[in-house]
Amino acid sequence: MKALPAHSALLRPCLASTSKRTFMTSGARLNQLVAQTTNQKSQLGPGTEGPHIKDLPPKAPVVDVSDRNIRGDWVLFHPVYTQDELRSVEVLHREAKTFSDKIAYNFVRLLRWGFDIASGYKHKPLPPNAKELTLDDLRRDGYLMDESQWLRRILFLESIAAVPGMVAAALRHLRSLRLMRRDCGWIHTLLEEAENERMHLMTFMSLKNPSPVFRAMVIAAQGVFYNAFFFCYLISPSTCHRFVGHLEEEAVITYTRCIEEIEAGHLPIWSNLPAPEIAKDYWRLGPDAKFLDVVYAVRSDESNHRFVNHSLASLNWKSDVNPFALREPSMATKATVVGFEREDSAKFIQETHHALEEASRKMTDSS
Repeated sequence: MKALPAHSALLRPCLASTSKRTFMTSGARLNQLVAQTTNQKSQLGPGTEGPHIKDLPPKAPVVDVSDRNIRGDWVLFHPVYTQDELRSVEVLHREAKTFSDKIAYNFVRLLRWGFDIASGYKHKPLPPNAKELTLDDLRRDGYLMDESQWLRRILFLESIAAVPGMVAAALRHLRSLRLMRRDCGWIHTLLEEAENERMHLMTFMSLKNPSPVFRAMVIAAQGVFYNAFFFCYLISPSTCHRFVGHLEEEAVITYTRCIEEIEAGHLPIWSNLPAPEIAKDYWRLGPDAKFLDVVYAVRSDESNHRFVNHSLASLNWKSDVNPFALREPSMATKATVVGFEREDSAKFIQETHHALEEASRKMTDSS
């Protein structure tokens, strides 16, 4: 067999093992989820851990990290959206179906309550005479928040949101080392989520430098949340992913409300504010992009995390393959579907398998 090009091999990490997976409950039915235990080396190229360093482009030159306007390619995968995709995100909620689902959802409600208090968030329905009141009147009476209050909430949210992906990735990494076997593609997806959430924070930090008091609150909240999530993930990874899925539902709601406030003219400073350079580079926004476009992009990211975590929560975390290790569904799916059930993930992997086999066959025929 001819060696595949690096970019093609990167798409085909688990094809050798995905073709012979079987359901744990039925030996006759193919299952694209349960990983096959094998010591054979794949003939198809790099695995889900990524290509060899020799397959990668030359390293970028060393830059001054104190410069907040660093530009260039980003190491981990992240989506870049079209205008239609940015506006296709829907506010969705997955109903709790099991006892662990209810635990996860109720913890999110509790966390949301405490977070609203800590960040000073308020979102009351506008009064009947809202058109007769000035913007200052609505803010003074607690109906609307100003730009500073919104930014405080977003910074606090994103400083916490980047924790789950890193904790989960680290624990799965250590588990892979202990068991001395591969992780079936989960680690990279979780690291991508963590970096993506961190980039949200870096983007909004370009608008405001938080005070020492705010930073102290973030340190305290992060310390509590990191350790709590760490121990919970040791007990039940699926419940933790369900928790994050519901948490991302709330994030989509928050950013949807922020978008509505900007478009309604309730946040005039942000109405025509240019997008930060770091955001233009990261999401490949146009040179004339506005801050509103950034909020749309962040909301789309959150809908992606919502979809991925709800999907991972429905899998068997011990043995199932990450269905998004080889490719991801279209944004039309992730924006309008709250998540895959286990059967949907198995079908998606099977479709991916067939698509990649067809692409490989075409490359072989043309070579």
